[in-house]
Amino acid sequence: MNSIKSSLSGAAFGLALLFVPVMLTAQTHLNAIQRVEPSSLTGKYEGTAKDETGEQKLTLDLLEESGKFSGTFTTARGSFKIIKGQKVDGLLTLEIEKPAGPPGTISFRQNGNSLIATISEAGKNLTVEFRKIVADEISGEWDAAADAQGQAFPFTLSLKVDGEKVTGSSDSQLGHSTVSSGVWKDGKLTLVLDSATGPVGLVATLTDGKLVGDYDYAGQLQGKWVAIRKK
Repeated sequence: MNSIKSSLSGAAFGLALLFVPVMLTAQTHLNAIQRVEPSSLTGKYEGTAKDETGEQKLTLDLLEESGKFSGTFTTARGSFKIIKGQKVDGLLTLEIEKPAGPPGTISFRQNGNSLIATISEAGKNLTVEFRKIVADEISGEWDAAADAQGQAFPFTLSLKVDGEKVTGSSDSQLGHSTVSSGVWKDGKLTLVLDSATGPVGLVATLTDGKLVGDYDYAGQLQGKWVAIRKK
C-alpha cells in the first residue's frame, strides 16, 4: 500500500488533465487566492406586491457600505430615498422618505439571494419577496491556475451562463475537456469537467473580480485554484 501511495505521489497524477504539478509562471495567479468575505446586500432587487386591487411592481436599489445603508425604493408612485438603515440579528430595517409626513419603515429578512419584506399599507401588512437581479458575471474567457501540491499549473476556462446553468470547456497544454455539469447560484460557481482521466470538480466564489475556490480530482487530489477574466 505504501508503495502505491508513493508511486501516486511521485507521479502527482500525471494523467490528470488540469492538475499536473509543473513549475510555470502561473504562480503569480495562485498568490491571488484570498479569504472570501461575507456577501454584501448591495444590489438591485425586484418584487411584486399583491392585494385585492391587483399587483404593483416594486424595486429596491440598495447600497451597503461599512454597515451603512442608502439607495432608493421605487413604487408606482415614484422613487423615494432610503434615508438610513440598520441590520440587527439578521433583520434589516430601512427608513424611507414619503411624499408627505414622517418617513416610513420597511423590514427585511434575507433568504438566500432574496429579501423578504413586511410592508404596511393602508392598515394592512403585505409580505413581498424581493429577488436580487444578478448580473451575468461568469460568461466569458478566464485565465486560471491550480495549486498542484505546492506548484502551479495554468489552464483556461470558457464559460456561458443561462439562468443558473453553466456550460463551457477548459483547455491546458495537456488537452481539452468539457463542462458536464455547471451551476451559478447565490454567488457560487460549481463545475464538473469531464477529462480523459476522470472528473474534475471545481467550486468557487467571485471575489474582487476573481474566481477563487477549491478543486477535487476524482477524490484523489485536492487543492486551491483561482481565475482572472481575460482582457
